[in-house]
Amino acid sequence: MVVTDGNSTCIKAELSASFSISYNAANGTVPHTHTHTCRHCCLIVVLDECLLTGVSLAGIVSVMTNASDISARLNSTYRCLSSMSVSLSTEVNVTFSDVRMEAYMNGANLSTNESVCSADQTVTTAAPTPSPRTTVAPSPVPLPAPEHGNYTITDGNGTACLLALMGLQLNITHHSNKVMNLQPNRTTASGSCGVPRATLMLSEDLTNLTFAFTLNLTTQKFFLSAVNVSAFWPDMTDWFVEGNGSLNFLQCSVGRSYMCSVEQMLAVVPTFSINTFRLQLQPFNVTANRFAAAEECRVDQENMLIPIIVGAALAGLVLIVLIAYLIGRKRTHAGYQTI
Repeated sequence: MVVTDGNSTCIKAELSASFSISYNAANGTVPHTHTHTCRHCCLIVVLDECLLTGVSLAGIVSVMTNASDISARLNSTYRCLSSMSVSLSTEVNVTFSDVRMEAYMNGANLSTNESVCSADQTVTTAAPTPSPRTTVAPSPVPLPAPEHGNYTITDGNGTACLLALMGLQLNITHHSNKVMNLQPNRTTASGSCGVPRATLMLSEDLTNLTFAFTLNLTTQKFFLSAVNVSAFWPDMTDWFVEGNGSLNFLQCSVGRSYMCSVEQMLAVVPTFSINTFRLQLQPFNVTANRFAAAEECRVDQENMLIPIIVGAALAGLVLIVLIAYLIGRKRTHAGYQTI
């Protein structure tokens, strides 16, 4: 993207952007989420009816925000290979990556002097790969269950509007299997609340995870509708960036919290999944800064039925033995007569 002023270049940018857009279908009943990714694209995207199937647009819809963490020294190129999420509105979110841009340029080419974003500055150069040894590598040790994190998003008044208690384990199977537990004491939480969409963004070092929850106004149920991840872990040669905006996980009635004590796996894409542990969340209608009554997941409900069924069977067996004993005793007494 190049912006000129006469014969002079004043802004030049190269970047990749992933747009996540929530919208209602033509019948106005079912909310959808559409994710669109462009590489080395402009900052302005025009959405037409061929892009959003079932949407009748009255015209171009523009959204913008003044919040930005992009800053650079004068006469230098801003560089940020890491992913950076920007919420333009409650319905539109954009994630930038591989950004190189410069404003107030002296020439037509980007300056070789760079201003590197803080996220890229933490990336360290990988140590040289040692020569292979003949010793047999030990079997990988499974990671223990992750720590339980407590994440809260507040509105403009400082009132909690999204609550989440959970342990998260991330699994990447791109080229090789990699597993990482999210550390709550090193994780920062941010996000936004709104209807029909709320977001929770978790960041730990070079790992960024975004959850999007959607409220179906017709059924009065909410669900996890989108997940986006960007990660640069040890032994990785490049950033891992993936997302899915067509999910339907963790469904629950509005006004209640979703709870699942057992471990469950959320398959986001074939190369990325999330394991949740002791999960409880409520992204809508939070009151008094605490969870509402819980709606338990199906696995928890089935686990509760097992001891009830076993207990009932044991009670029935004891009752049968007691009745048989009483009948046998009565027949024994009936066999004797008084002289």
